[in-house]
Amino acid sequence: MKSSLLLLFAAFACSNLAADDLPKTLMTTRGKLLVSEDFTPPLAPVVGKPVGFASGFTGWRYNAGPAGGKSGYWKLTDGVFTGVESPGANHPATASFGFQFTDAIIQCEVRLNDVPDEGRKYRSLFVKATDAKDYVIALSVGPGGLFLTPYDAERINPTTKQREKGTAGRALTPVKLNEWHTVVLEIKGTEVVGTIDGKSTTLSNPLIGTAKHSIMLGAGTEASFRHLRMWEALPNADWASAKAALQATVKP
Repeated sequence: MKSSLLLLFAAFACSNLAADDLPKTLMTTRGKLLVSEDFTPPLAPVVGKPVGFASGFTGWRYNAGPAGGKSGYWKLTDGVFTGVESPGANHPATASFGFQFTDAIIQCEVRLNDVPDEGRKYRSLFVKATDAKDYVIALSVGPGGLFLTPYDAERINPTTKQREKGTAGRALTPVKLNEWHTVVLEIKGTEVVGTIDGKSTTLSNPLIGTAKHSIMLGAGTEASFRHLRMWEALPNADWASAKAALQATVKP
């Protein structure tokens, strides 16, 4: 009986340590774990028939062919999912994970790989949430830090037929190449918070509250992802004060 209690206490202590090791959230608290992807083969295959922009399927859709395609391709090696933009394409490699949600906390570790640019325009990566029609919100990371970009349901680009971007929120901080950084995207209602290595920014937009249908990862030049997690986003009683403190640090 005593040994059983010790084992139970040890398990409880380990679970608390694991929770304490997670990056802090500002707007929300973590509820049930919904997605846990460590990028070890095989990735969950696509189930269902894609409908519209990014709906009707679950699992992963991504470019897995050889180099030289229109946008790029992906490599899966030892728990690291790497997107490579083809030289001359000037369009990031993209991978979509079909999963329907409204409010959520999305977290992963990201790395901008130090490889020759070979004429490619941008060294960047992104995590986007999409609804059935288009992009809703984008968290992007470049050498200068993290950017949150909303999309506008009322403004459509006449050439691309896609939603126009709104004004981005910024968390400016140096992002070194070939080093892993932790990003957290909190989505609840019409607000989002984006955090990289503890530095955050926030914004709100009516479109953010729509039902989301997938998470899209993207890599410009070359970037890697690992340890993708997604939790229910529950209310955080401290958000009002945390938001005020965060907004006070934003320069006009």
